[in-house]
Amino acid sequence: MNALQNPLALLGRLLLAYVFIPAGIGKLGAGFAGTVGYIASKGLPMPEVLAALAIVVEIGAGIALLIGFKTRWSALLLALFTLGAAVFFHNYWGVPADQQMVQKLMFTKNLGIAGGLLAMAALGGGALGLDGRRRG
Repeated sequence: MNALQNPLALLGRLLLAYVFIPAGIGKLGAGFAGTVGYIASKGLPMPEVLAALAIVVEIGAGIALLIGFKTRWSALLLALFTLGAAVFFHNYWGVPADQQMVQKLMFTKNLGIAGGLLAMAALGGGALGLDGRRRG
């Protein structure tokens, strides 16, 4: 299994980054107004600032994770972001019964993604990234 550690860490980084980078890019331009509206609909303060912050986190930390730069910190930041998104945007316990199944699925998916990110924060992103090159 040790021979697979670095390739699997790279694959994990690629798959996790694929969740965040396209989502952040989608919030740019025309998607920004929709994101602001969605954040405002949840009653959160300063929706424009939070939307801009979401873009920076998803794209910035997503790229850092992708290339293995400051992997532990970017994974931790994305894990906290994902847990926050689960609580504020997929609160299945507070929606009508006909929406609960989908929201619970999204909430649970976010918990799983956060778990993977926390494991990466704890164990690092492997040798096949910028962090690994700096150590070597």
